[in-house]
Amino acid sequence: MKNYRKCPNHCSPIQFPQNQPPILLVVVDTEEEFDWSRFDRSATSVQAIRHIDRVQKIFDAYNLTPTYVVDYPVASQPDSFLPLKEIQDSGRALIGAHVHPWVNPPHEEEVCTFNSYPGNLPGNLEAAKLRVLTEEIEQNFGIRPSIYKAGRYGVGPNTASILEEKGYEVDLSVCPPVDYRDDGGPDFSSYPPEPYWFGQNRYLLEIPISGAFIGFLKPVSLKVYRFVTQSLLAPFHIPGILVRLGALDRLRLSPEGFTSREHIKLTQGLLRAGVRTFTWSFHSPSVVPGCIPYVQSQSNLDRFLDSFQKYFDYFFGELGGITMTPLELKQYLEEMNL
Repeated sequence: MKNYRKCPNHCSPIQFPQNQPPILLVVVDTEEEFDWSRFDRSATSVQAIRHIDRVQKIFDAYNLTPTYVVDYPVASQPDSFLPLKEIQDSGRALIGAHVHPWVNPPHEEEVCTFNSYPGNLPGNLEAAKLRVLTEEIEQNFGIRPSIYKAGRYGVGPNTASILEEKGYEVDLSVCPPVDYRDDGGPDFSSYPPEPYWFGQNRYLLEIPISGAFIGFLKPVSLKVYRFVTQSLLAPFHIPGILVRLGALDRLRLSPEGFTSREHIKLTQGLLRAGVRTFTWSFHSPSVVPGCIPYVQSQSNLDRFLDSFQKYFDYFFGELGGITMTPLELKQYLEEMNL
């Protein structure tokens, strides 16, 4: 995991027993409301957190313990950290760290797209930002976080050693099968969807976002997807045609931009491939219409929340799945010697 640009040879997926029930984790990118088309250090509003109960009550109903990975604006403002601390203190959630470099001190870098990926920063600055955030979380939540997710999935060549140095145990940043290189970010196209151990002593656990190519062109998915998404072919909407033909579909287990049908389609495809861990992930501002592109109206919000219940009913009902937190999963794997 020294270089996230290509999947390292030692990215060995953890092999679960065949009779392992599927495991569901919930991860919330808990952050300020900002315009996704630009990065602005002054955009630090956290008012959406006042409505986080809209999703928390669903988690409570299914006995799910989400992990709220909080960034600096959330960790430093009472309007956001106090409601989350109450949930954490009641044992209904875990708190992790989430670095958005442009709003996370120290502010030494130019604000630009390239620097919005924390792993692109010089190692000492990436480390300094995580140190400041870690200390802010420790001060305001009363716990030292050990779970990390890079903002914009932006891990880099120094991230693993920084996490080890800061005492982190789990990373949630890897996002297969997406390639962010056109935007200056990492390439996860060849990363596995299963968890794996990494770091100098293989002590850190990576739990990727649940995403994959699904369809009968899966064996050549990367080549086909890169070809049909080239700018010259964009006017022909070939990806949509491939989806309708059942040939190729790039899906993620998220209520943002994906339907309940697609959640089930992805889950079934991953299960057939032997995957046993699934991460349901989204951004906290989605709980208020108008904050992010995926939820712009009350009807959008209703469908967004409804998709939680539909998927959880499917996962725990039809699949007989179970739930764990990232730290519980790490402990389980250690005890199983996997």
